[in-house]
Amino acid sequence: MKNVKFVNLTPHEIVVYMKDDIEQMRIPPSGKVARVSVIRQQVKEIEGIPVYNCEFGNVEGIPEPKEGVIYIVSTLVRQALTRRGEIRADVIAPDTSPDSVVRDKEGKTIGVRAFQYV
Repeated sequence: MKNVKFVNLTPHEIVVYMKDDIEQMRIPPSGKVARVSVIRQQVKEIEGIPVYNCEFGNVEGIPEPKEGVIYIVSTLVRQALTRRGEIRADVIAPDTSPDSVVRDKEGKTIGVRAFQYV
């Protein structure tokens, strides 16, 4: 798909690197953030630390599909859409898997080489 407009629905700038880790583009936050609610229920404690069962709730903040627009959301939001059976080819998340993530010398994530559906 060429000539698309990326709309970043996360609160962070997305930096995309290509081959040889050359920065390809920066996608600033749009000012709108897609979110998913989480329903938490404590199921036990381990050494006094609570352990919760978490289920995804409603997803909010993703506009309706628009020709030529790709929406970037967090991996958690994208997972929630998939679990709910919502098939949106126009909604992607940064791929932070070991093969895609780009880190600085201190190990901090500074970008990705790809996007993902999860």
